[in-house]
Amino acid sequence: MAKLQLSLLLLMAMGCVIMAPMNAMITHNVGGSFGWSIPKDPNFYQDWANPRTFGVGDKLVFTYVPMVHNVLEVIEKDFTTCNPQEKPIHIHTSGVTIVELTNSGNYYFFCAYGKHCELGQKLNITVGYKPGSTGGTVASDAATTAAGYATNLVHNKSSCNSIHFFGLVSGIVVFLVLQFHCSSYKMYLINFRSS
Repeated sequence: MAKLQLSLLLLMAMGCVIMAPMNAMITHNVGGSFGWSIPKDPNFYQDWANPRTFGVGDKLVFTYVPMVHNVLEVIEKDFTTCNPQEKPIHIHTSGVTIVELTNSGNYYFFCAYGKHCELGQKLNITVGYKPGSTGGTVASDAATTAAGYATNLVHNKSSCNSIHFFGLVSGIVVFLVLQFHCSSYKMYLINFRSS
């Protein structure tokens, strides 16, 4: 029984260690409650990005109406001209696009429909190795738009936070229950043998 307890304790500790790094990742809902659409202000998306820090492992969520908008990931030259002369790095058309920021450096995105990019539907971010942050505008960032897509993010962090917390709490509960159960079982055996 002691080997089982030790094994469960080690398993619980490994789970906590494995899940701990997920806590730092942030999901950024591009444009906050406005989503990914043609903004009234051509600087809207850069203004949205400025207070934020984007870290490796963070995610960008673009929420938009498909066949009205899209998301192209492009090189800097194409971003500046709003014209994909080179082959785009990625083309997304699904309506909800999740881009994982896997490397440090600059990322460039725009909508290629009509003059959307020229009107300001474009985003340039710099990703670093430090943890990402929401820039203190959690309330506007937690809301999403487009076709009923909704997320409920606590402080705009990914669902990994709740998974990590659940795993940690359930591991502790299992450990405590086993401790109580085993000590109760030992007391039962002692009482049974002495009678």
